Amino acid sequence: MKAFQYTVQDKQGIHARPAGLLVKKASRFQSEITLEHEGKTGDAKRIFAVMALGIKHGDTLTVRLSGPDEETAATAMEAFLKANL
Repeated sequence: MKAFQYTVQDKQGIHARPAGLLVKKASRFQSEITLEHEGKTGDAKRIFAVMALGIKHGDTLTVRLSGPDEETAATAMEAFLKANL
């Protein structure tokens, strides 16, 4: 299992557009990818789960990855978050 934390830089937080992009990116991997924020957990491959977390600018979330391609997925997801959120 891999995990990392990320603090959201986007002034609007994770709203519909970036949530859709995040889900699209996460769906490329076989590994299970979950987002944790303020005690809530959501599947990063499901847009409603991501949106339900209510992640805003400045919030820190934990990304957990588990599966056959977790190393590759962790690197790609961290780069995606830094570039887009």
